[in-house]
Amino acid sequence: MNQNIILNEISKLKSKQSQWEPFTWYKDMRENNPVYYDAEQDVWNVFLYEHTKRVLSDHELFSNKKQRSLIPVPREHFDNRSNINLVDPPEHRKRRALQSQAFTPRSLKEWEPRIKAIVDELIADLEGESTVDIVEKLAIPLPVTVIAELLGVPFKDRGLISSWSDIIFLPYNQEAYVDIDKQKGQAMKEFHDYLLPIVQEKRKRAVDDIISDLTKAELDGEQLTDEEVVMSAIGLLGAGNETTTKLISNIFYCMLFDKPGVYQELRTDVSLVPNLIEEVLRFRFTASMDRRVAQDTSVFGPKMKEGQVVVAWLGAANRDESEFAHAEELDIHRPNSQHHLSFGNGPHFCLGAPLARMEARIALTAFVNQFADIQPVKGFDVTEHLTDSVLGQSLKNLPILFDRNR
Repeated sequence: MNQNIILNEISKLKSKQSQWEPFTWYKDMRENNPVYYDAEQDVWNVFLYEHTKRVLSDHELFSNKKQRSLIPVPREHFDNRSNINLVDPPEHRKRRALQSQAFTPRSLKEWEPRIKAIVDELIADLEGESTVDIVEKLAIPLPVTVIAELLGVPFKDRGLISSWSDIIFLPYNQEAYVDIDKQKGQAMKEFHDYLLPIVQEKRKRAVDDIISDLTKAELDGEQLTDEEVVMSAIGLLGAGNETTTKLISNIFYCMLFDKPGVYQELRTDVSLVPNLIEEVLRFRFTASMDRRVAQDTSVFGPKMKEGQVVVAWLGAANRDESEFAHAEELDIHRPNSQHHLSFGNGPHFCLGAPLARMEARIALTAFVNQFADIQPVKGFDVTEHLTDSVLGQSLKNLPILFDRNR
């Protein structure tokens, strides 16, 4: 049996369109199979909000110490103290504390002007255009530029970093499993060999960035090794990239296709931007997370055995009517949008969530202040602009028409 769990084999959603819009299947599973056992991969699946939240937060029943996972990263590279994903509290708390120093409110406040400057530069580059690919021009370059700068990696190498993290986080599929595994191993090696001299240099001459902070950080009285700092940086670069790119892309897609008219609401009241971000995270994030069943349990009804895997379908939980009234509608005035589970829940809540939110807020606010309106390009067919990603199908292009403020 593969070490990696392949979600499309569980959902049986084969077409790009059905993977981009799995919401009918989510609804069917919530109503008819809320706790579903997939015998082919020996995986339990939960779809309801309360079940999903329990799986993510109860580490005594559902552990993150696991051999099998749907996270498509070659795990042998992360079997050291840099890994904050495959451990449970209390060890998890100690490891996470090292990396979370970089994401304190004080750090974020200090970064805000740097992020704003990057956004302003990217928006200035749209000067003179009337049609633009918002994924290529904003959603992809913004997160990789920000995270590279904060880590202290040369700006000129952001294209390399982006392509390595795309490969490392590429999801597996049954047909090309061996080939994808080989590509990941190669990308991981190149990324590692690129970062190692940077880490060694910063250990000698620390500056004001996250890699320098990691070289000085201590765990149990010992500093992290160069190897552990490299793997921490790869984890942060990859994670800080994919989620924010998808969030910004999805925000524009939602404004154009899920709720036309919402852009003009933002133009009238730009303070609604954070509401829209939370609602897009709830409404159009097809993420899932997995845990190992740590002890035999019937907490959800059927008996789950110790050692089995349970997948929590966050995208399905986020549309559970028991938590979100009229859940199938995108509503930027929803009072509890921020209860969504797209960044997880409990001890493993996404470390980079505040940064992703800040980048999206700064980017969207600047865009709304600059452009009078946006429209879809005529004849746009979403299935021609999708790519496989760890978060399901993601937009690789989204051309939009826009009017500049007169």
